[in-house]
Amino acid sequence: MPIDPYILLLLGTVGLAALLPARGTGADVASGASTAAIAFLFFLYGARLSTREALDGLRHWRLHITVLACTFVLFPLLGLAARGLVPVLLTHPLYQGLLFLTLVPSTIQSSIAFTSIARGNVPAAICAGSFSSLVGIIVTPLLAAVLLGNSGGGFSADSLVKIVLQLLVPFLAGQLLRRWIGGFVTRHKKVLGLVDRGSILLVVYTAFSEGMAQGIWHQVGLDRLVTLLAVEAVLLAVMLALTWHGGKALGFGRGDRIAIQFAGSKKSLAAGLPMASVLFGAHASLAVLPLMLFHQMQLMVCAVIAKRRAHDAEETPEPSAPHPAQGQPQSGVLR
Repeated sequence: MPIDPYILLLLGTVGLAALLPARGTGADVASGASTAAIAFLFFLYGARLSTREALDGLRHWRLHITVLACTFVLFPLLGLAARGLVPVLLTHPLYQGLLFLTLVPSTIQSSIAFTSIARGNVPAAICAGSFSSLVGIIVTPLLAAVLLGNSGGGFSADSLVKIVLQLLVPFLAGQLLRRWIGGFVTRHKKVLGLVDRGSILLVVYTAFSEGMAQGIWHQVGLDRLVTLLAVEAVLLAVMLALTWHGGKALGFGRGDRIAIQFAGSKKSLAAGLPMASVLFGAHASLAVLPLMLFHQMQLMVCAVIAKRRAHDAEETPEPSAPHPAQGQPQSGVLR
């Protein structure tokens, strides 16, 4: 299974930060640029999200509530259950990152892609991913405040102000200006997509540079990383099983169950990295490590599952329930 090229870029950025971390004035410049990049990212997210499409999707409310419950209820509960692995299997900082991973919203692009490959309900995947991303801008920081408290990244009232200013305000500004700039954003989605990814690389470089300056990487050994991968594999397997069989128990058709499985079992790297930078500050490098590993794992596993679902559909075709919200996938939205 090929590795996502962007993951290689992320790993290369981590290596660069390890070898040539930003220090002194360079660290101040990188931090300021990272803050601006995060605000710009969420401004673009707001400009891209179709409010009309999201409102239309409310008609399929049972599916969206199911995905939101998987993303912001079941995932966090599993994250809390993993607390029992500390300190025998996981260090406390790695557990904080794992718990943060469970609070991050779902993806959009990859959920749509895998749902399409598996011949599922693509419009449902579009709306479910959009809702999750929109809700996550507010719910993820609130859950972090409740579940992480003052541990790990030192979440505080100051962090809440940063979240509002760096995430929520730019997002709302993008939504308000979408009427005038939405066409421009759509026409230049490829270029802006590169800006997206470049901004996230800058965020990762800044976070890992701060981590090097703090010396926190001495807390992580190869045995801990292997254990973390194993824990995340179990987490992903449990969520894939719950979303698939849970969808059947709730009476959803095959097409909807596929959308629920891919939207409800995945976590957004693009949304999670900037949030972690705001929430954890100098501790963000360890906080985002579990998310980066989980992201690659979910892509590899879901690609196999999607192809298998498509093969099953060829053998025993089953029409999926029509979805009222029609439209094309929005390229470049939260991943």
